[in-house]
Amino acid sequence: MRLGERKLRILQAIIEDYVMSGEPVGSRTIAKKYNLGISSATIRNEMADLEEMGYLKQPHTSAGRIPSDKAYRLYVDHLMEVRSLTPEEAKGIKKLYKIKTEQIEEIIAQTAKILSDITNYTSIVFKPELSKVLIKKIKIMPIDEEFALLIVVTNSGIIRDTIVRFPEGVESSYLEKISNMLTERFSDKSFLEIDTLIIPEIRKELAINRQMFNRVVDALTDSLTEREKKEVYLYGTGNILNFPEYRDLDKAKAFLNIMEEPELIYDIIKDLAEGGVTVTIGSENPHPDMKDSSIVTATYHIGDRVIGTIGLIGPTRMEYARVFSIMDYMGKCLSQYLTQILND
Repeated sequence: MRLGERKLRILQAIIEDYVMSGEPVGSRTIAKKYNLGISSATIRNEMADLEEMGYLKQPHTSAGRIPSDKAYRLYVDHLMEVRSLTPEEAKGIKKLYKIKTEQIEEIIAQTAKILSDITNYTSIVFKPELSKVLIKKIKIMPIDEEFALLIVVTNSGIIRDTIVRFPEGVESSYLEKISNMLTERFSDKSFLEIDTLIIPEIRKELAINRQMFNRVVDALTDSLTEREKKEVYLYGTGNILNFPEYRDLDKAKAFLNIMEEPELIYDIIKDLAEGGVTVTIGSENPHPDMKDSSIVTATYHIGDRVIGTIGLIGPTRMEYARVFSIMDYMGKCLSQYLTQILND
């Protein structure tokens, strides 16, 4: 059975009505509200066909129908009209990026808050991944007569610092020499691109005070090869409880349990973001406890290098057209802001 134009218009009307009302949709509702130029009886027959084709479901307690995941996928891919942001939504996002700060963590946290506040869904923002950022500078700064601070600065503003103990009598000029050489060799390389095989070459060039250099190299190697933390900012976790789909206590508990495991959230979402805005609906999600939820993700970048992900989690009865435009706009604003402040 083929989805003709009439079936598509009826299906679109059912999806949009159900998203707004949360109530199963009957043929009379569609006939009265959507002016499709066809009778309630004809709509009822078409709805029966759509149910048989797997696009609609009928709850046991209602004569109306609700969309299936298959229907939402068709809607997102072919039927929805992405709308412009409201002035209030655009203003809220722009206000965030007028903040004069270079604290990446603050911007990421505020991004998560605004996303959740605007949409009333649960927001997720991943901190920039160290494997995707570039090293700008390596500096060794003396703290006292015995210790120095090894600092690694990246183009995302992330700073990794490690305390290094050095032998007595090492002059600050020697620390500066090592800093300059490491910066020269590693600048504009990602953490994954650093080839530790070149370290023996540097050892030869800095043969004086080999003990000190060995300690610096060990600290640097540990810093670069340390298992990267899966840092996730969540906001509005409890928002899901406002939707009738999650009045079922077992369903709500399963969702909240996942939200308490940042590494699990990271693993679920990291492979979903493909650039641009990506929508993953219900049963398409890799984790069974997310089968009643949809996840919308977008990436953010510095220049042309993708370094992180933002996302929203809500019920499959999500305002996809609205969320799509918000995520697209937020991803672009965050990318522009980070590129600007980190290239100044």
